[in-house]
Amino acid sequence: MKIVTCTKNGQHELAILIDDRIYLCRDIDPGLPGDMAGFLTGGDETMDRLRDYHNALADGSMTSIYHPLQDIQLAAPVPRPSSLRDAYAFRQHVATSRRNRGLDMISEFDNFPVFYFSNHQAIQGPGPIRCMPLHLEQLDFELEVAIVINKTGINIPASQADDYIAGYMIMNDFSARKLQMEEMKLSLGPAKGKDFATAIGPWLVTKDELAPYKIKPSENHIGDKYDLDMSCWVNGQRVSSGNLSTMHWTFAEIIERVSYGVQLVPGDIIGSGTVGTGCFLELNGTARIENATHRDQWLQPGDQVELQVTGLGTLYNSIELYHA
Repeated sequence: MKIVTCTKNGQHELAILIDDRIYLCRDIDPGLPGDMAGFLTGGDETMDRLRDYHNALADGSMTSIYHPLQDIQLAAPVPRPSSLRDAYAFRQHVATSRRNRGLDMISEFDNFPVFYFSNHQAIQGPGPIRCMPLHLEQLDFELEVAIVINKTGINIPASQADDYIAGYMIMNDFSARKLQMEEMKLSLGPAKGKDFATAIGPWLVTKDELAPYKIKPSENHIGDKYDLDMSCWVNGQRVSSGNLSTMHWTFAEIIERVSYGVQLVPGDIIGSGTVGTGCFLELNGTARIENATHRDQWLQPGDQVELQVTGLGTLYNSIELYHA
């Protein structure tokens, strides 16, 4: 299923997408949750119930009113997550970024998955990303995939962790690199370089829909793994390409680490971290090594940013200067 949050009369509405048709859950059955928080809290029972309606609508055994996708304003699929963590799971990104700074690959990367907390109150969906002037000093995209949790659990073993995932979505961890680099000299952060906007969307895709892309996990790793091409386009030009299968740590292994001594709850979002080549910071650093006359590229007001992931759709955002 593709599950969306849309905005109607100023309110968030939970809906499902079938082809190019949006079915509001309250129109399908008034007893269904009306928002994503209610859906996620319902766990497997609510998931199975909504899937039954989805299948009935898809095969024509049930009808309901719907809205054309082009007439609906999409919000972030999970507009009010209970928390937001972002991992560091792609070896290529870590190794290349360190090399570009004159550093060796850090051996601890292979010991455990690492993550940081970001601002779960700054979640954005498709549409404009409004930035303060300091954000626009070396503004960057980050090409990622995220999961959202729909069960409560603590000390979750990787062998069971995929059962806690409601679905997958594209994530763009917008980053103000000048702010980030300045504050991280103090061995804390990232904070102000990351806390202003994280975009997710355009919809939440449940695991059953990704089954055709599922592959075996890497040797000595546990958890679901998918062969999903990932790319970023800025103003119609492709600037980045990678694949979700190159994650060193699986989401299941990340969940095991995250939940060690800590309770996860429905609505928690966890990002994969940046895929290899998945940000200008990495791309600019590599280009400077290869060409001393390279001019760095960063996002500017008016830029159109598209993140595309096989099976997950395309997340469109535009960059705007914030006007109070």
